[in-house]
Amino acid sequence: MADPKHSSNSGRPPAPASSPALPNLGMRGGPPGIPTAKAKPKNTLQTLRRIWNYLSRYRATLMSVLFATIGATLLSLAAPYLIGHAIDQYIIPRSYDGLLSLCFLLLAVYAGSSVLTWLQQKLVVSASQNTVLDMRRDLFGRLQLLPLRFFDGKTNGELMSKATNDIENVSSTLSQSVTQLLSSVIMLAGSLAIMLSLNVWLTLLSMITIPLVLLFTKKVAGFTRRFFSKQQQHLGELNGFIEETVAGQKVVQVYRREQRAAEQFDKMNGELTNASIQAQIYSGTIGPFMNVMNNLSFALIAAVGGFMALNDWTTVGIIVSFLNYSKQFQRPLNELANQFNLLQSAVASAERVFELIDTDTEYEGDGTKQLEACSGHVRFDNVSFGYRLGHPILSDVSLEARPGQMIALVGPTGAGKTTIINLLTRFYDIEHGKITIDEANIRELDRNSLRRQLGIVLQDAYVFSDTVRENLRYGRLDASDAEIEQAARLANAHSFISKLPQGYDTPLTAGGGNLSQGQRQLLTIARAVLADPSILILDEATSSIDTRTEMHIQTAMRKLMEGRTSFVIAHRLSTIRQADQILVIADGGIKERGTHDELLEQQGFYYELYMSQFQRSS
Repeated sequence: MADPKHSSNSGRPPAPASSPALPNLGMRGGPPGIPTAKAKPKNTLQTLRRIWNYLSRYRATLMSVLFATIGATLLSLAAPYLIGHAIDQYIIPRSYDGLLSLCFLLLAVYAGSSVLTWLQQKLVVSASQNTVLDMRRDLFGRLQLLPLRFFDGKTNGELMSKATNDIENVSSTLSQSVTQLLSSVIMLAGSLAIMLSLNVWLTLLSMITIPLVLLFTKKVAGFTRRFFSKQQQHLGELNGFIEETVAGQKVVQVYRREQRAAEQFDKMNGELTNASIQAQIYSGTIGPFMNVMNNLSFALIAAVGGFMALNDWTTVGIIVSFLNYSKQFQRPLNELANQFNLLQSAVASAERVFELIDTDTEYEGDGTKQLEACSGHVRFDNVSFGYRLGHPILSDVSLEARPGQMIALVGPTGAGKTTIINLLTRFYDIEHGKITIDEANIRELDRNSLRRQLGIVLQDAYVFSDTVRENLRYGRLDASDAEIEQAARLANAHSFISKLPQGYDTPLTAGGGNLSQGQRQLLTIARAVLADPSILILDEATSSIDTRTEMHIQTAMRKLMEGRTSFVIAHRLSTIRQADQILVIADGGIKERGTHDELLEQQGFYYELYMSQFQRSS
């Protein structure tokens, strides 16, 4: 489709731009690789399972990480044993034969542990970043498939927050947590096994604090999860407000609402700060509590171990080794507690991401019938529709456009003119009635097949941050450079494009800020020309163009509309005199219909509207 962004003059709040008609995806519900599961994550375990489903795509890398982690952990476990052995066998007996070799062995153990730790970190970063790449791809792919009704209830900032902040939160947590979780579990198991082999009673003594740690961590988790979720929610709202204010800066300044905007920002910023402070305060209590428990455990082991050594129940070397192992046993507990906090934040972010990925696309339950050769015979039979339940915009609307006819839609703002276009393109689905193209119900048609037959030029001209050439090629991706230039000539855009610094290869800024509004409109018209549709839709297509340029555009449009069914929404009635049929839309229905001359003869609503415009222009 030429320009999928829809107008907002249909009696409802403006909606964000829709994506262009997507290519045939080859499957129901969207392109391959995008999950179609409907269950939304309701708890941490389910969300972690879904994250693991992404991670498990890189099993080979994760297996390498596992082996590297096991190796690094075993070497770390060997070091305290070697230290204790050195104390008992060489230092206390003052027999230094072999001590140098043991020191070199200990050095090799530390070096090997460091190398393996570096390797595991490198591997896990690769796996985690590729996992996040897949999640980000699925998230963006799902956004392209969502219906406009979904975007009507969301702000751009909220969606951007999910695509950036939430994804980045998951990314950083995966990069930090995977190896630490693996090494912590292995270190716990290894340390516990060696400690039991050294002294069972000291091992039991060192585990006294563990139930307290688990109980405290579980209690804190309930608070941190809730506040981290609020933090991400407020962050999305703040991003949306910033984006909206920056985009509407002219309006803010002309109405002198800078102070008002600053006050709203302060309020939202304060809410975000409060949620963040509460999340960090609760999560921050775990570290100090763990330190207290660790020091308490260390003191108990040192005291009891010293007493046992004095009574020759054990050796000094074993006590030293045991103290080192107790630290290694406590450190994974600390890391697990800290990772638990990170996981709470990551789970809150992942749930927001998965909630979006699980949203039904507009292709769910879509028809499969293909619309190949289209003559452009369009019929509305008793169509009713409302954007909100109980608030109808159209009621029992019937109309017919025969192949090649030009149908003009006129009427007051909010009457439903653009709504008719939105229903024809299936941006929204009707509630009652039927819409057919060449006798085929559009509900039974494949959406891509339908939209390939449509070309749309809207009042709000939208261009992308790319070259002029690629913006035009958006209408038909396989178009040659010669075809692009021909379309630009037909739309009277070639002249100004040739004067740009790099011609057709001139890069455009975001939203086409380095072009005038009229020039952007000319590009969207050329895009529609290139798409070569069977049905043409013009929604105030020339409203942003000066009178002289409009004359050239009208000539080009007449050539473009030859042999094509055309729907034209117009406020300037002088542009639709040649329409085969003019429909006056008001109060949710068609109040008048006929040609320009027939409607003037009726001296009804159209006559009054036309005469008022004529008198203003006189």
